[in-house]
Amino acid sequence: MQKSKKARPDRNRSWALTRLPLAAAIYFAMSSAAFAQADTQAPATGTNGQKAKTLETVTVTSQKRTENLQKVPISIQVLGEEQLKQQHVSDFNGYANLLPSVSFQSQGGGVFPGPGFVQVYMRGVASGGDGNHSGSQPSVGVYLDDQPITTIEGALDVNIYDIARIEALAGPQGTLYGASSQAGTLRIITNKPDPTRFEAGYSVEGNKIDGGGIGHVTEGFANIPISPAAAIRLVGWSKHNAGYVDNVFGTRTFPTSGITINNSVNAKNNYNTSDTDGLRAALKIDLNDNWTISPTIMSQQQNSRGSSGYEPRIGDLKLTHFYPERSKDRWTQAALAIQGKIGNFDLVYSFSHLKRDVDSDSDYSDYSFWYDSAYGASFVDDSGNLINPSQHIHAVDGYNKTSHELRISSPAEKRFRFVAGLFWQQQSHDILQDYLVDGLGKSVEVTGWPDTIWLTAQLRKDHDEALFGEMSFDITDKLTATGGMRFFKAQNSLKGFFGYGPGYSSSTGEAACFSPETFHGAPCVNLDQKVSERNHLGRFNLTYQINDKKMIYATWSEGYRPGGINRRGSLAPYLSDFLTNYEAGWKTTWAGDRLSFNGAVFQENWRNFQFSYLGQNGLTEIRNAGQARIRGLETELNWAATYNLTISGGLAYYDAKLTKDYCGTLDALGNPETNCAPSVVQAPAGTRLPLTARIKGNVTARYTFEVGDYEVYWQATAFHVGNRTTDLRTAQQDLMGSLAAYTTADLSAGFKKSSWSFDFYLKNAFDKRAQLARFAQCATLTCGVEPYDIVSQPRTLGVRISQEF
Repeated sequence: MQKSKKARPDRNRSWALTRLPLAAAIYFAMSSAAFAQADTQAPATGTNGQKAKTLETVTVTSQKRTENLQKVPISIQVLGEEQLKQQHVSDFNGYANLLPSVSFQSQGGGVFPGPGFVQVYMRGVASGGDGNHSGSQPSVGVYLDDQPITTIEGALDVNIYDIARIEALAGPQGTLYGASSQAGTLRIITNKPDPTRFEAGYSVEGNKIDGGGIGHVTEGFANIPISPAAAIRLVGWSKHNAGYVDNVFGTRTFPTSGITINNSVNAKNNYNTSDTDGLRAALKIDLNDNWTISPTIMSQQQNSRGSSGYEPRIGDLKLTHFYPERSKDRWTQAALAIQGKIGNFDLVYSFSHLKRDVDSDSDYSDYSFWYDSAYGASFVDDSGNLINPSQHIHAVDGYNKTSHELRISSPAEKRFRFVAGLFWQQQSHDILQDYLVDGLGKSVEVTGWPDTIWLTAQLRKDHDEALFGEMSFDITDKLTATGGMRFFKAQNSLKGFFGYGPGYSSSTGEAACFSPETFHGAPCVNLDQKVSERNHLGRFNLTYQINDKKMIYATWSEGYRPGGINRRGSLAPYLSDFLTNYEAGWKTTWAGDRLSFNGAVFQENWRNFQFSYLGQNGLTEIRNAGQARIRGLETELNWAATYNLTISGGLAYYDAKLTKDYCGTLDALGNPETNCAPSVVQAPAGTRLPLTARIKGNVTARYTFEVGDYEVYWQATAFHVGNRTTDLRTAQQDLMGSLAAYTTADLSAGFKKSSWSFDFYLKNAFDKRAQLARFAQCATLTCGVEPYDIVSQPRTLGVRISQEF
């Protein structure tokens, strides 16, 4: 019997929150990420004799060499180690909230029920892809130090602990970072081993979700010198994320068979829990004064249960699912970095190998019900008796990714300088998706697979090679020109089986097989295709240093995403899409280094962009949708207002829309048609691109003071995200609706004495249902729609105790 749950209060009761978006926008037209510049505060004497804070220099490695953030002519946002701690950031959602240029689509249900799959977007370059297997490659690259960690389904959700900084590079980074950095790049930079000193630390945290369960986190690190020239750094973490979505008791009657089912076995409160354990070990060996070798290994396992999506029609944070849902996500990343000098030139070699295995089970009964309602589907057992037609999915996905990069850079202080390199990458996705109907008759099963109504057993491979370089020349002591190129070769292949058993006459399944090869256990092969391409990208930048504190720049740059094979082999391959960026920006510091104000304005033209959606039989279909244009503004500011008070905040504005009609068809050359009858236009010119808000911003105030031997603080952060559409196509958008705008607030306070820190926080303090994503297993005019919302975690009270020594 299901336990009753206390009533949840009205989430819209706070009149003050309706005014926060306007207040935040007026308060600062900027981006909070520059708050990283206040991670370390250097004292300077003020007019009243009291020491006033100034902004310390922040160094980044975004351009493949170490540079001052304020000297880098890129729209780059940095979250430093102290800010990550102060904001209690532990995962992707935590830092994405603080980066106005970043938007994302969570996948808390469907084929991937666990929380470890997120599609990341930057600058509004989003078409609404569902992220299903055999989809487009991501448009945003994510790196752990110098190693790419973006798999075909999205990036790893790295635990954020003992992290030096996170760099967010907005706009195409194609010349230095390649295919998966079409719209931008995220770089997670870890703390490195230090042979000069021993240090260690740990933290213990407990938290309680309003109306949900109790979670806990334990983390620790140790930096251990081995010799004057070597050290090892060990990091470990273990956390339990409590649940807050209830799987409530319910029934479902299928219209064709009249069979009624219930979920009494699986009904449970606080259904969506997860447990994560991981470790990182890094070794640094200084071979001599010029050469260093640094091997690293990082491994994490996340066991998730339930679904983070809930059904609003059933109730607040409630759903009714009939089959077990779980995910076991295990990955290991091994990396090697060798750094040295040849004469005055710096040489860097980076190697990485990523292995990720995901086993999952998910409920697919919504699709079964709506498909039955639309088409009258029913199934029988071997005796001809009608059976429960509900489907559930067992999936086993294996990812492997290996990359090598070798680059050389000339001395940074020279008038002419360059960075050049070679890149090689091979990645694969071993796909097994087993769609099961319990008790299914052998006449319709996929041969050799009991109870399987549909089977996907495929191997996808993506291969990239590139030669890249950038050169800079100081035309004068104030004006610098930089130009770069990347020449690349890419291949994509997809081989295997997808579809029904021999009981169906179909363009898929065993009826479509052309080879008797038993591929990955499937009875035969009905798909074996490959595409390849060669092309190049460019970048040009002019930077003018007005003085030592102020700089302006203008940039033209390109990014791309490779084409590939459609999972439904009867469809034409999808083509590469290209993004061209025109940008002007500024980096400035004012008021005696107490205030910095940076920003950029831009226009990006997106040609033949790839559009992924669920088509017939729930198969991902990828088509080139035509042309789009994104115009935007990104700004950032940080202000050391007084000795005690620091205020930071941010704002990004994006106007992203189609510039030509999307017809959903291709011409004879395989290009998207844009001239079609109004009756068949799926999205007219002017349609807003989905998933990205026009306005996203945040503002933070932090006040510190001393009470005796204690350093005390309080902090408040407000976040605002505007409304977002969910689909590019007009009909599907009308079915699914838009994600509402929201404003949330985080509060924290604490104190520190000596090596001890005590922190108390309240996340989502006003308990808002911030809509992050929406999905459905079946969402077409003929099939029907049963949408799920993924929302921010309800109000959470937490306590953290930490010590460093």
